[in-house]
Amino acid sequence: MSDAARPPIAFVSRHEGSGWIEALGAAMRDERLLDDAAIDDAEAITVEIVIVADPAPERLARFPNLRWVHSVWAGVERLIPLVAERNIPLVRLVDPTLANAMAEAVLAWTLYLHRDMPAYARQQRQRLWMPHAYKPASSLTVGILGLGELGRAAAARLVAAGYRVTGWSQSAKQMAGVQSFTGEAGLREVLTNANIVVLLLPLTLSTHGLMNAERLGWMRGGADIINFARGAVLDTDALVAALDDERLGHAVLDVFDQEPLPATSPLWNHQAITLLPHISAPTDRASAANIVAGNIRAFRQSGTIPASVNAGRGY
Repeated sequence: MSDAARPPIAFVSRHEGSGWIEALGAAMRDERLLDDAAIDDAEAITVEIVIVADPAPERLARFPNLRWVHSVWAGVERLIPLVAERNIPLVRLVDPTLANAMAEAVLAWTLYLHRDMPAYARQQRQRLWMPHAYKPASSLTVGILGLGELGRAAAARLVAAGYRVTGWSQSAKQMAGVQSFTGEAGLREVLTNANIVVLLLPLTLSTHGLMNAERLGWMRGGADIINFARGAVLDTDALVAALDDERLGHAVLDVFDQEPLPATSPLWNHQAITLLPHISAPTDRASAANIVAGNIRAFRQSGTIPASVNAGRGY
């Protein structure tokens, strides 16, 4: 089929259309990429590929003959129900640039906690001059929950920085310099021994509420936690209770059940919480567009759909 005769590729998003369409269009000039609002119902029947960024369900329903869907986000938990009921393959973004940004953020905020930045910030507000004893990275254990693409990149960066690193995942993983665990007993082992716990898990049925009051209670006294996964992986009320009781030291939170975080949330003013506006690993549009374009070119050449999400596992 000639390029001109191909049906369009639709881009479907609640809120990010124009910038993505420009980036994707520049990466695949041999395709006709259109915002879904520009595709009438007659042409929508011909669409086989949709590229999405947090699409509204009714917008995807306009395309009855989809062969596959490509997300420009790494997290796809909200997409899975939309495609699973129609048995449409869903391809998530796997981008080394994104993994590198996440590894950089994990190292940065691990250092923030390791070097007592929250304590020094409190002391500044109190006009208190009080140095804290230095702890070398080799004296601290960082436990990473989730050893997928992002978790492995973060673990490697932490190992290179000199930290002791443990990891937990649903299936066994092998990484140089990382002691890896699975299962409930393995999760307890990681949480019990880590000075800093980093959440990098996808949100699935099995990880929803994973870090509840019981498992937060497994963490060693005074340990810190970083959530760069999804808000629902962590029980926020249980976390606040553990911080208020000083059983845990400090939390860095980049993800929340509701985003943006409402201005009325008490989390804003909690002295033991550092809030970030979901910026730990922003997608690089140019890099992501090149990856999406490469996957679509390969599909045009061979008819093979890229590796897709396992709807049962959720990733």
